Amino acid sequence: MSTHSQPRRTRLAVAILTGSAFLASLDLFIVNVAFGEIGRDFGTSSLGSLSWILNAYAVVYAALLVPMGRLTDRYGRKGGFVAGMLVFTLASLACGFAPGVWWLVAFRVLQAAGAALMTPAALGLLLAALPAQRRAAGARLWAMTGAVAAAFGPAVGGGLVQISWQAAFWINVPIGLALTLAAIKLVPDVRHNADAPRPDLLGGAVIAVATGALVLGLVQGNDWGWSSGPELAAWAVAAVGLGVLIRLITHHEAPVIDPALLRVPSFAWANIAQLLFNIAFGIGLLSRVLWLQEHWGYSAVRTGLAVAVGPALVPVTSLLVTRLAPRAAAGRLVALGCLLFAAGAVWQAAATGDQPAYATQMLGPWVVSGIAVGLALPQLTAAGTAALPPHQASTGSGVVNMARQLGLVVGTSIMVGLLGTGVASLNRFQHVWVFMAAASAAAAIAALVMDAVRGPAAGPADAAAITPQRGADTETSATDLTNPRPGAHTAL
Repeated sequence: MSTHSQPRRTRLAVAILTGSAFLASLDLFIVNVAFGEIGRDFGTSSLGSLSWILNAYAVVYAALLVPMGRLTDRYGRKGGFVAGMLVFTLASLACGFAPGVWWLVAFRVLQAAGAALMTPAALGLLLAALPAQRRAAGARLWAMTGAVAAAFGPAVGGGLVQISWQAAFWINVPIGLALTLAAIKLVPDVRHNADAPRPDLLGGAVIAVATGALVLGLVQGNDWGWSSGPELAAWAVAAVGLGVLIRLITHHEAPVIDPALLRVPSFAWANIAQLLFNIAFGIGLLSRVLWLQEHWGYSAVRTGLAVAVGPALVPVTSLLVTRLAPRAAAGRLVALGCLLFAAGAVWQAAATGDQPAYATQMLGPWVVSGIAVGLALPQLTAAGTAALPPHQASTGSGVVNMARQLGLVVGTSIMVGLLGTGVASLNRFQHVWVFMAAASAAAAIAALVMDAVRGPAAGPADAAAITPQRGADTETSATDLTNPRPGAHTAL
């Protein structure tokens, strides 16, 4: 291959791999505005049932992210990427043919499994394809695509839903197939770590079952009764699952969550802040979409355009913070973002009325929320791995993203429980927004504690708490889902 064609091939590989990140993020935000049409088509207005279209995806994605990343590290990243993309694409096709809500949920589970396989493999391939001096920029580009997808997703989804809600899933098919074929031809493979221990797939399954039971209890509590037999059984399964998970992570050779990571105080508090903030964040977008469509009668297109303002501010805010405050303490930036997000939620609860008035009741709180997310999420993601030694950065970043996804699904589920059955009143939505503010304020406290326990620099005591696992790959791993550098951008 000529010296002139190599840079071009690298650019094409980067485009393919970042395109996969854009596709996965776009799909998530398209679905948010399709809820109404899906419910009408399937003859249901049950928010509890429809919420599983989002929750099932988030639960399975979170549970499989780390073990799938380790699988691709062990057996090959390019093969994992291609396989994951094909599963994601075919599951997207099946979603459009789903004859009912629960069939759609089942196909979303397959989508999530494909995304959990392709996502870490894609970033591992991306970083391996770039020279060392360009890897940080490559990781920022990767994360930025998620933020751009979040900005475009609601508007694109609103337009596609005018054709049919199925189009919101079928848009993935031609793009996914094109990316798959291009990856086979143009993306170079990298060596895999055949000596690495086999990942704990059972641990991933236990996380999925336990979290699913928790979500089931939260979502169905109003319908079943909070003290009913099925409700108590759901809580029991969640509790037993937690016990089994603790046993697995303390005895498995390559657990889903390395217990040594949790002994790093700054890492532990970063994940607590990540979980709490994403509980609030999981409520933010969907609650506003539901309000606009159910109470103000907005169409899917109008809703998509209305909510696109907030996500569009995320990459802008992240870029400004990187340039204007490159040395600011991550915890303080996160705390500021969390408090702004809480303020936006309180403003939303106080300003919103039954009569549509987007400019005076929705726009201001949504702008504040977008700026808040741009301050908080990138710093949270970076801070989660900043104190870890290199051989644990990849696994640590996978755990950070797991905490993020679990926060999203728990937040959505709590919102469903607070809204109750039927069309929720303004009073119930106000309760949701106040709870959202409380969760975000709690995240701000956790972020400040994270800064306080970190101490100077990375903390040698923290690094000493972790020892490499057998066969640990000291190169960038496929589960390195974020750039552990303050100021890096992240998907909304």
